Amino acid sequence: MAVKQAQVPMNLSQIQDLIKFVAKSGVSEVEIEQKDFKITIKTPAGKKEVQVITAPAPAVAPTAAAPAAPAAAAPAPVAAPAEETKYITIKAPMIGTFYRSAGPGKPVFVNVGDEIKKGKPICIIEAMKLFNEIESDMDGKIVKVLVDDAKPVEYDQPLFLVDPA
Repeated sequence: MAVKQAQVPMNLSQIQDLIKFVAKSGVSEVEIEQKDFKITIKTPAGKKEVQVITAPAPAVAPTAAAPAAPAAAAPAPVAAPAEETKYITIKAPMIGTFYRSAGPGKPVFVNVGDEIKKGKPICIIEAMKLFNEIESDMDGKIVKVLVDDAKPVEYDQPLFLVDPA
């Protein structure tokens, strides 16, 4: 499926919404092309992975040092499976690559057993070359890290188990 528009380039939030739509809809390919912007999102048949291929981005793009975009707000805690009902699951707010630290050789944001506070960074998710710092939206203690460093994550995929007590 190809969609062509001649409007203002998409913002990060619109791109993330499009990726979520493609991942959930079963559509195999979406292409949007504008004057100086092109995005193609392909999902291999029978797989849930989303591959994003982009052409030159708009002239102004945030860098890794820039604050995270509003769309990268911390995920809302959701109740965990029945076997671990006392724990809260922090889920990925977007599709991307999960990182436990700010860079190679830097300390991890949180380890199992660490106390976390609301607003404290707990990980980074890289999406389309943008490094989005994910902050905790609750106080508690990390019980389990559910994703390995530098691994791809899906939207709403569980990242951490937190004991809110």
